[in-house]
Amino acid sequence: MSVNNPASGQQPMGAQAGPQPVMHTQEATPAIADPAPLGLAGFGVTTMLLSFINAGIIGAGATTAVLPMAAAYGGFGQLLAGMWAFKRGNTFAATAFTSYGAFWFSYYLLVGVWAKTVTPADASPIIGLYLFMWGVFTLYMFVASLGGTRAVQVVFLLLFITFFLLAFGAWGWGGGTGFSHIGGYFGIITAIAALYTSFADVTNATFKRVVLPTN
Repeated sequence: MSVNNPASGQQPMGAQAGPQPVMHTQEATPAIADPAPLGLAGFGVTTMLLSFINAGIIGAGATTAVLPMAAAYGGFGQLLAGMWAFKRGNTFAATAFTSYGAFWFSYYLLVGVWAKTVTPADASPIIGLYLFMWGVFTLYMFVASLGGTRAVQVVFLLLFITFFLLAFGAWGWGGGTGFSHIGGYFGIITAIAALYTSFADVTNATFKRVVLPTN
């Protein structure tokens, strides 16, 4: 995912014309490695674990087992990726990775601390709103991603749908767990898309040519 400096109005020397991916930043001499594969992997792995629970494939009692991964890889890993993206001048990647890193930290606190103090009936309305607002954020990030690669667009498209479905499930729409389970399956597909994009990014960077397409 690369973004050129909009202030310059010029392509970097040797860059191809046309849309540039939005999770990477092209630099003549990068001071640090591209953080996008790390951020996408942290997001994808943690989302995969939680989505198996949301889909009903693994029992809800396993939710607390996701918390260490949520804090360490989904949270801290993405937060680091976001800070490095700021360093590289990439507004989109910095906003995305820092925000979703914060999401996983907040999820850790939500489940590990707050949820223990309230009943499920009392928790459902605010958890639904919590998920819905993350869906709103992801929706406008999806719109911003339209300037980048197809792989990134797919991740954000699937993710905002996932958040909205999970919000509807938390609110009890449909009278059961249907929306939550469907949201879980969408989350699994989202995680696969994120992990593929991470895999493609790190592979292409290592081989210094396009091995796996992202556009």
